[in-house]
Amino acid sequence: MTTPDVTVIVAVYNTMPYLTECLDSLIRQSIGTDRLEIVAVDDGSTDDSGAELDRFAALHPGTVTVLHQANSGGPAAPSNRALEVARGRYVYFVGSDDYLGEEALERMVSFADEHGSDVVAGRMTGVNGRYVHQALYRENAADVSLYDSALPFTLANTKLFRRELVDRYKLRFPEHLPVGSDQPFTIEACVRARRISVLADYTCYYAVKRGDAGNITYRADHLARLRCTAEIMDLTARLVEAGPRRDAVLRRHFTWELAKLVQDDFPALDRALQRDICAGIARLADAYFTDGIRDAMDVRRRVRICLARAGAVETLCEAITSERLRGAPTFVLEGERGYARYPGFRDPDVGLSDRCFELVGESVPGRLAEGTELLASDWEQRGEQIIYTASVRIGVVGEVSGVVVRLVSGAMPASADKPGARRLSEGHRLPEPVGEFRTEPTEDGSGTVLHARVPLERRDARLGVRVYVDVAGATYEIPVRGRGKPMPLARRWGAYEDPYRASALVNAKGRVVIDTARMFPPKPSLTARVRARLARAAQPSRAAAKRKP
Repeated sequence: MTTPDVTVIVAVYNTMPYLTECLDSLIRQSIGTDRLEIVAVDDGSTDDSGAELDRFAALHPGTVTVLHQANSGGPAAPSNRALEVARGRYVYFVGSDDYLGEEALERMVSFADEHGSDVVAGRMTGVNGRYVHQALYRENAADVSLYDSALPFTLANTKLFRRELVDRYKLRFPEHLPVGSDQPFTIEACVRARRISVLADYTCYYAVKRGDAGNITYRADHLARLRCTAEIMDLTARLVEAGPRRDAVLRRHFTWELAKLVQDDFPALDRALQRDICAGIARLADAYFTDGIRDAMDVRRRVRICLARAGAVETLCEAITSERLRGAPTFVLEGERGYARYPGFRDPDVGLSDRCFELVGESVPGRLAEGTELLASDWEQRGEQIIYTASVRIGVVGEVSGVVVRLVSGAMPASADKPGARRLSEGHRLPEPVGEFRTEPTEDGSGTVLHARVPLERRDARLGVRVYVDVAGATYEIPVRGRGKPMPLARRWGAYEDPYRASALVNAKGRVVIDTARMFPPKPSLTARVRARLARAAQPSRAAAKRKP
């Protein structure tokens, strides 16, 4: 019997009607059924999944093998059973509610053969709102490491594995884990692999979020997820010695699995359950939460992990609730450093170091934008001069003397759209600020009000209103949002014989723009008008000439 190139393993439990599309996508694979083996294990389904598997096996004998067993409670046991009978040079796992791109298997097998890969991660995408981390799939890569890539944030088993690697190390799924049982398999495979490759130029896998949210990832309770995460982290620690390489893997679990246990639903949990969750996080943090992992996390999740580790349950609930109701906390600026003033900051009863609250990296732009609000804007006219005035609340306190407003031409990069602000690169040169600026604390002490008076120039221009603030040694640019805010009426200004109009507008992205233009621009000369008319007349003849063969 010919050895197939790849065995696709499908663990099935009550996934109709999604199962049909999954199986169809496998049969339609461009690799061809002569190079393909499908082993599907029905884990005691109570819907029509078992019958649908048998129908496909009857239609495709020799390609589709179906095994039936009593329900085991998760995908690990059926996946292990399928591995026992798999014959392919490679094995590939697919969720029975997901589906593959038509060329997925052919491309991944070819890529693995070309590069001698033990593991190939093919591009994945989410369907129906299913989140799939995308950083790993920026470009094709023949050789990536588990320790210096985004691979730790893509630990699902939906990858191509060389079966010789699986058999040599007897890789199997832990059947006692109700959720996350694929992670130990994937982590050990990646640790043992001679080469891991990424196929990013074709969407291989479509991960479907079911309409009933029935995917197992969405069903596990808090303590089950905590227990599973602890086992995965302990396994990783046994495979990878302490140091930056282990940190690179475990950072994912503090950032995702553990941080998800202290999200917005945490304050509503029973207090005993809250304490159990914090105790579990504390145990893992004591063992694995190094300074490197701490400093690599965004400040919100870092603070929550630190508060949980300290057993400060009430303070943790307050931090979560206050952020949900009032948005980002105030930033405290002190010299080259900035801190997020969450509950627990410099609280001797909590006892956390300032480093837990320090602002580092990419969490800053969005939080600055969230705490920035236009309070008032108007015009001041002095003879032929006009001044734009604005009072803007910013969510920072402390050393804020360098905060200014600039009127800037040109659009901000699209990368600033989602966070609503951006960090300027070190070499970015800014012009000297023009105007007068004064700051004062807000009445409740939660921020600073910047009062700006910026004179306008006599020219045709569209200028964005932007706040500039230095935080932790970096400069941030924040476009002022105006949607829902009253804008001052347009004003005529300048010399009587050559007046200008000044308007404060809100653009399509909700940002305030100052528009200045001549009210009566000079008419072009007769010669210029004739040239323009001749140019327009020549356009149709040029277009016709281009269409001639």
